[in-house]
Amino acid sequence: MAKKSSVEKNEHRRRLVAQYATKRAKLKAITKNAKIAPEDRLEAQLKLAALPRNSSKTRIRNRCELTGRSRATYRKLKVTRHMLRELASSGQVPGMVKASW
Repeated sequence: MAKKSSVEKNEHRRRLVAQYATKRAKLKAITKNAKIAPEDRLEAQLKLAALPRNSSKTRIRNRCELTGRSRATYRKLKVTRHMLRELASSGQVPGMVKASW
């Protein structure tokens, strides 16, 4: 089990990303548009830098939904390799069978 503070911190980041997503997208579109005046693009870049750092999507860490572990997490299933093995062995993942010979 991961530290509760780490899991909560990641959830806080997810909320911030959702909150600032539209504002961030608009500012990024302005900064990448070459047809806009350089002064306006610079102003948009400064506004983008003024946003909270944790509102960036890249700050979110993929964590296991069951244990909170951050490493070896399968994105599609949102569980770690340890939990995937346990779930597959108990037959809770459809179509997946643990190999044994």
